[in-house]
Amino acid sequence: VQLVESGGGLVQPGGSLRLSCAASGFSFSSYGMSWYRQAPGKERELVAHISSTGGSTNYGDSVKGRFTISRDNAKNTVYLQMNSLKPEDTGVYFCNVRIWGMAYWGKGTLVTVSS
Repeated sequence: VQLVESGGGLVQPGGSLRLSCAASGFSFSSYGMSWYRQAPGKERELVAHISSTGGSTNYGDSVKGRFTISRDNAKNTVYLQMNSLKPEDTGVYFCNVRIWGMAYWGKGTLVTVSS
């Protein structure tokens, strides 16, 4: 299983970024996918989850209405569109999949929201 995140960077408050996670090594279309983030000095938290078909999504309270998770099963890729970014959204964003109870993680991509 390999998960490779991309798309992070420095953005001003109120700006937008789109993260991507390219997946390989498993049957991507069979599994739900998640995005987590970890801010400096804080625990990792769930940002968003999408079902295997993309028909169901859920979000952490702090990002509802601002972030959108989506997936393209033909490209084995999951996305996180982040709008109206705030300084508190700063952190490393990780892609995650659980297969037979085991969690797999990418190395993460850093998002910094600062003026």
